[in-house]
Amino acid sequence: MQGVAPFELGVICEVFGVDRTGDGVPPFDFRICGESAGEPVRTTTGMSVVPDHGFEGLRGADVVAVPAGTLRDTYPPRLLDALRDAAADGATLLSVCTGAFVLGAAGLLDGRRCTTHWYQADAFRRRFPAALLDPDVLYVDDGDIVTSAGTAAGIDACLHLVRRELGSRITGRIARRMVVPPQRDGGQRQFIDVPTPEHPGDSLQPLLDWMGDRLAEDHTVADLARQARMSERTFARRFVAETGTTPSRWLATQRVLYARRLLEDTQHGIEQIARDCGFGTAALLRHHFRRVVGVTPTDYRRTFSQKRAAA
Repeated sequence: MQGVAPFELGVICEVFGVDRTGDGVPPFDFRICGESAGEPVRTTTGMSVVPDHGFEGLRGADVVAVPAGTLRDTYPPRLLDALRDAAADGATLLSVCTGAFVLGAAGLLDGRRCTTHWYQADAFRRRFPAALLDPDVLYVDDGDIVTSAGTAAGIDACLHLVRRELGSRITGRIARRMVVPPQRDGGQRQFIDVPTPEHPGDSLQPLLDWMGDRLAEDHTVADLARQARMSERTFARRFVAETGTTPSRWLATQRVLYARRLLEDTQHGIEQIARDCGFGTAALLRHHFRRVVGVTPTDYRRTFSQKRAAA
């Protein structure tokens, strides 16, 4: 639409619109659709983009992604109708940042879990009281509707959708080319109060890399604080400030991500995968896997194997 936000549009283009078949990423049939094909659409930053398709290009799409843009009282009726038709035809709808307002205006978020940029949360609640808004998370996967928080959280939501449909290996290849983490937990809070390091060495990134290389080992807060050369209280505060989550939750998410890769790429049993990832027992792996992914490890392996066979 007129007033589209170029960064959020660019995130969608970067994940789905770049040909990475040379890296083993399946090709996407990618279209950018505007009100009229070939007519410039103004952005929020003093430039225009020219879409190759009109809103009729949404027909038959498996995924319809709506970037952020200038908030308005009304949205183009043709767009809202096209979104409703796409939803009725079984498409997955993905919104980035305030793109959730468009889905809300189409009536597609009534009774549905969703999120948007924290800065617009109050306005969203007033306008769409029937939507189940969670303003504190990076993204929400509600099945056929995936909504993200502001700006960079759109990267997380897009990569999450790729991971859900194509697996961790393909997602990792895209993320590596984009030079971004392959996964941040959707439940991680939106606003991260990151203190500016006085020196480059003040960042916890070296510690995070160290932890990521040792997922199978036990890590207590006391051990990690010693590794970071901080008191336990200072370390716990700095960790949450820099990552938006606790050390235990960060470790659990990274272990689940590694478990997904092992489920996709190996025939190892669930008990062995649990040990290799650092969970120790299959029961603990199943608990955390279901919390993060939404299904059991066995169901995930079966579903992913079926998708790979169909491809």
